[in-house]
Amino acid sequence: MGSRPSLAQVAALSGVSVKTASRALSGEGYVAVETKARVQSAADELGYRLNRTARELRRGGNTSTLVGLLSGDLANPFYSRLASGLERELRMHGLQLITASTDENPEWEGRLTDSLLERRVRGLVVASTMAEHGHLAAERRHGSPFVFVDRPPVNLTADAVLLDNRGGAKRAAEHLLERGHRRIGIVGDLSRLSTHQDRVEGFAEAMEAAGIADWREYLLEDAHDVDKAERAVLALLARDPAPTAVFTTNNRITTGALRALRQGGGGRDTALIGFDELDLGDVLGVTVIAHDPEEMGRHAARLLLSRLDGDEGPARRVVLPTRLVERSTTAPR
Repeated sequence: MGSRPSLAQVAALSGVSVKTASRALSGEGYVAVETKARVQSAADELGYRLNRTARELRRGGNTSTLVGLLSGDLANPFYSRLASGLERELRMHGLQLITASTDENPEWEGRLTDSLLERRVRGLVVASTMAEHGHLAAERRHGSPFVFVDRPPVNLTADAVLLDNRGGAKRAAEHLLERGHRRIGIVGDLSRLSTHQDRVEGFAEAMEAAGIADWREYLLEDAHDVDKAERAVLALLARDPAPTAVFTTNNRITTGALRALRQGGGGRDTALIGFDELDLGDVLGVTVIAHDPEEMGRHAARLLLSRLDGDEGPARRVVLPTRLVERSTTAPR
């Protein structure tokens, strides 16, 4: 593979100085229309691309137009919708979003964070899988803004946009209790994640308020993907007595639960409610605790933009509401 063409080669082919070629391609300073067209034609012929990151760094200061997003498992549609809301808001302010997935691996998250900061991104939006974030305090002091989404920062003062996870899960349990269910299975994500912990706590609050102290007998955790969730729900259905309803704590787990419940047997009569909307949830008639990931992304972008504009006020925490969307999977049998 040959080396990439240089600006000097573009200048030579178009018959201008390197400085003029740079101005023509970057849009800086006055360059005659005919000259600009000739330089651009030479760049196209050679396949030259202006290295904007290097140019911005040479100009001094952190003038990158890039914002980084560290997300969890990209197989989860939640993150794509969050990124969509974030990107659209940033785009209106001349910023570009680059996304990297941690796959819920704390070590990989640390490496990706370092890599993005070394590339002088303007700021980072983080859906973190790490237990604590004190190691980022130095970067925060140096002026790199962080906004945490979905999961709050620990040992770090930073802005955050979160969901009312506890309230949403409590409402899910209350809904099933109102339908007469008492043996309710709960299938959750990785037990170390704060979102999972908050949702389990909200569920527990409703169950214990109803006088159901043994609800943990039907709790299964660490069902992080669809296949594990399917196996977990099948294991619950095989118990004697089996739960009459199941609460799943995210959309991927709900998909696995649907597979398990469609396999026949008593599962077809088991009520189901999931946290997060899921694709075709309305068509499949799945009752969910819904929220708006795109709105989370928009809020995160606005917080980040305010910091980039010089806001040095106290860290802000935005908690977005959830709502019950009742469909056929919890309808009275």
